[in-house]
Parts: sequence; structure tokens; C-alpha cells
Amino acid sequence: MNRNRFVIIGLVALALGVLVSVGVYRTLQSRTTADNRPGADVVIAVNDLPVGSKIGENDVKLVRLPAPDLPPNCYHQKEAVIDRGVVLPIQRGEFILPSKLSGKNVSGLPSLIPPGMRAVSVRVNEVVSVAGFVQPGTRVDVLLTGNPSGGTEQQTTTVLENVSVIASGSRLERNANGETSSAPVITLLVSPEDAQRLTLASQQGRIQLSLRNPLDTQQTDLAAARSGGLYKIPAPLPVSASKTHIKAMKVQPAPAPQKYTVEVYKGDKKDVQNFDEGQPQ
Repeated sequence: MNRNRFVIIGLVALALGVLVSVGVYRTLQSRTTADNRPGADVVIAVNDLPVGSKIGENDVKLVRLPAPDLPPNCYHQKEAVIDRGVVLPIQRGEFILPSKLSGKNVSGLPSLIPPGMRAVSVRVNEVVSVAGFVQPGTRVDVLLTGNPSGGTEQQTTTVLENVSVIASGSRLERNANGETSSAPVITLLVSPEDAQRLTLASQQGRIQLSLRNPLDTQQTDLAAARSGGLYKIPAPLPVSASKTHIKAMKVQPAPAPQKYTVEVYKGDKKDVQNFDEGQPQ
């Protein structure tokens, strides 16, 4: 009897052991499957990275995402982006893409120029640079004021729109006396064609920068503003047809002259003479 009881207890213990082992095995298998789920590691930004900054170890991290959701040419290792320069703004949580980074082992301003683009500097002052608010990362329009074709009337036209500012600073240049002075400059990121237009515009007249909202990317087709259109010339007064009122006047006939008689006595002779009033005697 006791022997049978032990056998039953052993079988129950064995069954419980099998059940526990199966449960543990399934749990471990599910975890392994979760770790090996379809997808790939991708590098994303942890912080906002402005233009001109250099990516550090704490600026990026690896996240695992489904492969179909990943953009092409994204980076899968942090080492591939660390110490690279940022040429286009990168927001927090955004993928790190090659088009927004400078080349490897490139430093300074050349590292901020994407392939196919050019950096052109223009001399500015406090007015041209919008009181110093034109800084790297902002976007501007370039306005040109001059006299086209040697005309006498000045015109202002928009030469370039929505241009990215890549750098701002000062350079040393010599004045007429040979003395060095500091001249503030703004460096713009433009295409090769726009680089030619910007250089020509700086020689044709006066350059002015117009600061844009970075969210406003709309291109506008504006006609040139002319100096003659700035002044409001008063319109001539309308000539009202004045009516001449002619009042008919009745002409009264002149009164008939009054006659009077003069009697002249000479002795016994009587001489009578008739005269009109106003008649000379």
C-alpha cells in the first residue's frame, strides 16, 4: 500500500515537473523570438541639432524599427555619425540621413556645404542683416536695388528666395588708407546658378536681406517695385462746367426831354423861343 502511494506521488511530481519545464521553455522561447523580431537598428536624434553643430555620443541613439518603415540610406551604427557636422537642421526623434551631414573627416565651413551646393558670402551692415537677426539656420530673401539698363528710375526686385544662411561673421579687409578694418559678412548656401546671380547682383546695385519665417517656403512672383510708384500724385481737380446765368434786363426807354418856352420882350416886340431840357443854349 505504501509502495503504491509513493509511486503515485512520484508520478504526480513528475507530471508537475514536466508542466513547469514546458512553461519555462515557452517563456524563454517567446523572449528569444521578441529579441529576434523582424526589423533593424537605426540611428535617430536625441536632441535638436542645428546647422553647424557636431554630433556627439549623447546626441543620437539606436532604436529597433520594422525594416519596411525605415528610410533609405539611414545609418545603423552610431559610430557612422559621431563627430560629423550638421548641414541641415535635424529635429529630436528624426532619422539621421547622409543628406543632412557633412563628409567624413571634413571640418570647418566646407563640411557644411552639401554636394552640389555653394557657399557665397555677401558684405552686410546692421540694416542689411536685419539688425543682427540673420543667423546660421535662418532663411532669407535677397533683394536688389539699382538702376537697370542705365535708367534714371530706381527699382527693387527679389533676386533669390528662401535662401539658407550657413554662417555669419566678420572678415578683415583694407580700406583706402591701407588700414585693416572688420567687415561683417553673411554666408549663404545656394546652387551654382544662384551663386552667379548673387555675385552679379552684388555688383549691380545694393543688396538687402529679408528675413523669412522658416515655415514659410512659398515662392512668390513679384513685379519689380519702381520709385515712381511710391509717391501718390494728387489727381487734378475736375473742371466743372460753370453755368453763366445771364439775367435779361429790361431797358427802360429814356424819358422824353421836357420842353420849355422863353419869351423875350424887346420894346414892344415879343420874341418866343422854345428849348429842350439839356439842350445847350
